[in-house]
Amino acid sequence: MTGEMIFVSILILAMLTLLLFEVIRADFVVFLFLVIFLITGVISTNDALAGFSNEGVMTIVVLFIVASAIQKHGVIENLIYKMLGKNKNERSAIIKFTAPVGIASGFLNNTPIVVTLTPIIKNWAIKNGFSPSKFLIPLSYVTIMGGTLTLIGTSTNLIVHGLLLGEGLEGFRFFEFSIVGIVILSVGMIYLATIGYNLLPDTLGAMEKIDSETKEFLAEAYILTDFELVNKTVLEVTKDALKGIYIVDIFRDKKRLPEVTANTRLRAGDRIVFSATLDTIGVVKQVKGLSIRTGSELTLDALQNENTVLVEAVISHNSSLLNKTLKTSNFKSRFNAGVIAIHRNNKRINSKVGEIVLKAGDTLLLLAHNDFIDKNKFTDDFYVVTAVKTPEEFLQNQKQGWFVIGLMGLMIGFVTLGVLSMFKAMLLLVIILFMLKLISIQDVTGAIQFDVILLIASAFGVGKAITNSGLADFLATHLVDIVKPLGILGLLVVIYIITNIFTELITNSAAAVLMFPIALEMAHLMNTDYLGFVITVTIAASSSFMTPIGYQTNLIVYGPGGYKFSDYIKVGAPLSFLIMIVSVSIIYTVWF
Repeated sequence: MTGEMIFVSILILAMLTLLLFEVIRADFVVFLFLVIFLITGVISTNDALAGFSNEGVMTIVVLFIVASAIQKHGVIENLIYKMLGKNKNERSAIIKFTAPVGIASGFLNNTPIVVTLTPIIKNWAIKNGFSPSKFLIPLSYVTIMGGTLTLIGTSTNLIVHGLLLGEGLEGFRFFEFSIVGIVILSVGMIYLATIGYNLLPDTLGAMEKIDSETKEFLAEAYILTDFELVNKTVLEVTKDALKGIYIVDIFRDKKRLPEVTANTRLRAGDRIVFSATLDTIGVVKQVKGLSIRTGSELTLDALQNENTVLVEAVISHNSSLLNKTLKTSNFKSRFNAGVIAIHRNNKRINSKVGEIVLKAGDTLLLLAHNDFIDKNKFTDDFYVVTAVKTPEEFLQNQKQGWFVIGLMGLMIGFVTLGVLSMFKAMLLLVIILFMLKLISIQDVTGAIQFDVILLIASAFGVGKAITNSGLADFLATHLVDIVKPLGILGLLVVIYIITNIFTELITNSAAAVLMFPIALEMAHLMNTDYLGFVITVTIAASSSFMTPIGYQTNLIVYGPGGYKFSDYIKVGAPLSFLIMIVSVSIIYTVWF
């Protein structure tokens, strides 16, 4: 092992550690190490910039726009709502919604699908007397499995496709691994409706738990004329008589103040809604000049009016709020929303809300202005998992939605016939959508997830560092020497397991980029077709079922479904093993 290999190995381990513990945003972590490799000469400027001009990465950018055009018309949502109907059997309901969702995920970005469908399926389940927890993990898992149906099913597929093109090799055809994806989706759906169903918990979601627990932490107070701190600021009051409370909202003359900051002054007659620990509420009750209301009289619905809405939001992996408190992040002034409670690992965090350090996957229950959802639907800071439209509203633009899907099908036909590359076809589709005024500039800027693109593009350079330093060759040689007695089948299993572990601990994109050069070198050493090895990496990198942090969609349903971390292991571990057996068996049979 050379000095450069050791240097690259140390940096890769450092990068993985930062990604694992989410010290800073994932996209910045990978970009930081890209810069380090560039400055130290491990990679050239061309290597560093390769990801930012890669056809696969640019295709992902364009697909974000196309998916947004379909998503805004509610075609998928309306279809799912109709299919669920008044179904009284949970297992058959799982099959009914997982089939169309899985197929849709083969052509659309799965993150917005899950964000949009989570409140729809959750509300349907509650209305029909079912537990949402029986449906939301299946929703996430089926979008992951559906992503293996086509080239554009997940960003991972396109990343590996781009890596192949970057190496001067032939990329994936549109339906290259559909034979694997169809079996994975079918087996996965059956598992989720049978064994998986029995393993899924029967619990309340974060909002339902909070609603039933409001008497324990939520209160409101009316400021009377004899309150000693009348006309003092929020900052002064919460440091003195009301120390330890977090003011969610202030109502004055029966109207919600548009903004509550540290400098907002309290007046006699103000109604303040606040959250606090039980002990703190007990102390505040003794303060002269306050009329406190707590207990069963105060419900979440009572907090809403024509100007306010209750919103459930899940902190994302790339949030600027990570490792900050509500106070240090100026949450209320930034988003014009008060945080009523925070849930983590299926439990409300019983601490002072303003002092809780936020982590990815935390579910925030917000009391916000009624334009909050529209203003923040494209934010990178959290996923809004509150229903935006009623089923009737989904019907308004159905024709336009189906027209966009038809155009997309036409472009896919051109790709399949070899008339256009995927990038050119989707680029042409975007131009047509612009010309027909089916999308706007605002739709485009909102749809592109720039943090995801930065992470993916930067990861290409990191992958180059592994290749250029000789580390890929070194690791591949040793793995082949160890596993060679087990043959190609054994090597495929090892590649799958290592890639899958990476994707559970860090991100699917990073896992694919790190393992790609090693898999390619192993194929070369075995003097066999590279495609089977590369497809194994692609499938394994996308198959994140055992943790809520390994894949965005798992994180989105974490709080709304009321899940614990262990629930993902309990349901996801058998599924991961099943998918590995199915995938490796088919890949070995078809490509070797």
